[in-house]
Amino acid sequence: MKKISLPKIKNNEHIVFFTIAVVLFWFKTYAAYKIEFTLGIDNNLQKFLLFINPLSSALFFFGLALLFKKHMKLVIIITNFLLSFLLYANIAYYRFFSDFITVPVLMSTKTNAGQLGDSALSLMSPFDIFYFTDFIILIGLSLSVFKKMTVENRKSFKVVLLFSITVFLFNLGLAEKDRPQLLSRSFDRNYLVKYLGAYNFTIYDAIQNIKSSGQRALANSSDITDVENYRKANFAAPNPEYFGKAKGMNVLYIALESLQSFAIDYKMPDGQEVTPFLNSLVHNNEAFYFDNFYHQTRQGKTSDAEFLMENGLYPMATGAVFVNKAQNTYQAMPAILKGYGYNSASFHGNYKTFWNRNVMYKALGYDQFFDADYYNMTDENTKNYGLKDKPFFTESIPMLKGLEQPFYTKFLTLSNHFPFEMDPEDTEFPAGETDDKVVNQYFQAAHYMDEAIEQFFNDLKASGLYENTVIVMYGDHYGISENHNEAMAQVLGVEEITPVLNTDLQRVPLFIHVPGVKGGIKHQYGGQVDVRSTVLHLLGIDTKDYMELGSDLLSKDHRNWALFRNGDFVSPDVVQIKGKCYSSETGELMEETTACQDIGNKVNLELQMSDEIVYKDLLRFYQPQGYTPINPNDYEYLAPKKIIETDENLIPDETEETIED
Repeated sequence: MKKISLPKIKNNEHIVFFTIAVVLFWFKTYAAYKIEFTLGIDNNLQKFLLFINPLSSALFFFGLALLFKKHMKLVIIITNFLLSFLLYANIAYYRFFSDFITVPVLMSTKTNAGQLGDSALSLMSPFDIFYFTDFIILIGLSLSVFKKMTVENRKSFKVVLLFSITVFLFNLGLAEKDRPQLLSRSFDRNYLVKYLGAYNFTIYDAIQNIKSSGQRALANSSDITDVENYRKANFAAPNPEYFGKAKGMNVLYIALESLQSFAIDYKMPDGQEVTPFLNSLVHNNEAFYFDNFYHQTRQGKTSDAEFLMENGLYPMATGAVFVNKAQNTYQAMPAILKGYGYNSASFHGNYKTFWNRNVMYKALGYDQFFDADYYNMTDENTKNYGLKDKPFFTESIPMLKGLEQPFYTKFLTLSNHFPFEMDPEDTEFPAGETDDKVVNQYFQAAHYMDEAIEQFFNDLKASGLYENTVIVMYGDHYGISENHNEAMAQVLGVEEITPVLNTDLQRVPLFIHVPGVKGGIKHQYGGQVDVRSTVLHLLGIDTKDYMELGSDLLSKDHRNWALFRNGDFVSPDVVQIKGKCYSSETGELMEETTACQDIGNKVNLELQMSDEIVYKDLLRFYQPQGYTPINPNDYEYLAPKKIIETDENLIPDETEETIED
């Protein structure tokens, strides 16, 4: 009997293999969307878009393999692995940050590599192998069923490319119908992923970063005019009652790592206070405490908070200014105060390269940087990202006392950092009683930090510095993301964390202690961008000529709202969350969104002004009266051993010759 051949099927083997790869990857990605990400799906159209948006990416990227006749299988398998790795990286990142990886974040891993081990491992699960099962299946099929497969011609590539473009344009058209001007108006990456998909978002993000790089090259001095006019029109004049009350005093900032305001005055089931020392500062009127103060950080987290506090500008929508814009010109707190005789220093129990601080601090004008090289970094003294808070403050006191006064200093704590696990010998404070280990450990880490702060205050008093030092303490960003909201509902004693309550959890503490000035609890709304002008006015320095966007929290003209980097905002009456307007009082969604439009327009304009300054590096074209620009090349942060060696090797003749050169 004559054997019957099936030439058509044989010739189309590559299409079958390609289709299997596309379908497996498509459904895996959709499963990841549903399992891992909280994208705020509100209607059937959005459900449909979420389902189809991985298809265009899969068709396009796998379709490129059709150009390779003999190596199509290998190219598809490699492409699958790379895209799967990108998907899984986003999953792990989202589990903590509730955000998606951007090109600047990938760039920052070069700076922070090796520092993220504990946090990254704690976010992984053995079940995550699911996100690579299609990769394994494709390898198996290529070695068995499709072992001898080749591509006869490249016509199929043209068909697939056309189909992928058609699917994408169809997807984009429906997305624009539901969210007009999606690509031009959205500050929120969740929107872009929800409508267009994680892979298309990555392409969009790369294009935006290329565009950003070009903005600086095309900027000129006339671009600062609009920002200057906006600044003058929105300036909050200092309050005469407080202006200059701290003139000539030292200034000391303490970043309270991951501390959220819900922890203040919170008691454990046995009645113990989580932060007893900070609670005492809230209630004894020795410091101002702002209970409606919000973090405004984005992907740069702690470094974003530093940028906000010292520059009065907002961070980048993607990436971190400390990594991506360290070459810019800034007029930061250390540089401004240098003109008033201040010396500046930053203290940090991690190494100077973390978050590119050794470069960025030069642009900010820091005279000295006491990093991990100055501390006793033994195994028992270190945890998570560096030195534990108690030895950090203890070892910092001699260095602080050695600074010439007046000084401007900053201390970055580390112990209260995700995943908040403490060494047993460091605390006897009870853990929480939820089903979430991270949330339970948070209370122990926060209590340890509170004890370290109390110890530091006592040491400052013993050193004689306390009575002449303004102390500013601030929560740098959230510690517990919305991925832990089920446990947080237990902590707060509510049935669920509503959108408004979740926004309320973005409050972080702000304390400002001014010797000789009565404090108290202040209820005005504000954010980290507002602190710089507040402190400078306390020091008697008028900020009207500086290109900053903060509003003095103690000013009678202070605006009573705070924005977030994604374009949302909070105020006493209304809250905007993911573009929707809610009542601050009831937490209910408001049918009439006009209540939010007025503040929303101001928020968008303010973010635009900040982005103009940061992305175009506009401060290089502007110099306030009496301000001396910073030259980053004037600064060098040497390790203690290197400093000693340099000093010992200098002799008079060599020194004079070096100066002349």
